Amino acid sequence: MQVNTEAKPYDTINVTPMLDLAYVLLVVFILMTTASVQGLSITLPKPSNKPSTEHHELKIVQVMPDGALLLNGVALSMGELESQLQAAHGRDAQMTVAIKGHTKARYEGVIAIVDLCNKLQINMALVTSRIGT
Repeated sequence: MQVNTEAKPYDTINVTPMLDLAYVLLVVFILMTTASVQGLSITLPKPSNKPSTEHHELKIVQVMPDGALLLNGVALSMGELESQLQAAHGRDAQMTVAIKGHTKARYEGVIAIVDLCNKLQINMALVTSRIGT
């Protein structure tokens, strides 16, 4: 039996393990980046099987494409809207604000209304509709 004592130098480097490591690091980076994205904190209402016999005030706030705010069809500024909602909340603590954003309105206008309702501790609902209706 003869043993080859002469070692041949390698001409190429096997990059497969290095690519495997790079792909694993890429996946970990993507997962950690998307996990750190934060959203809005909204408390959702609890469902109830009982029919509601109580009637509370409902205010509809519309956010228009030009940034205008409408409260039940009447144009208001953000300060006037806040005072109107505070007064309505003082009359009825269980009132609800329905937020209806126009499809071409900037999303920051809707978020400003959500933040205002959270600040005033008012119940809110987001109005949605099917596209084309």
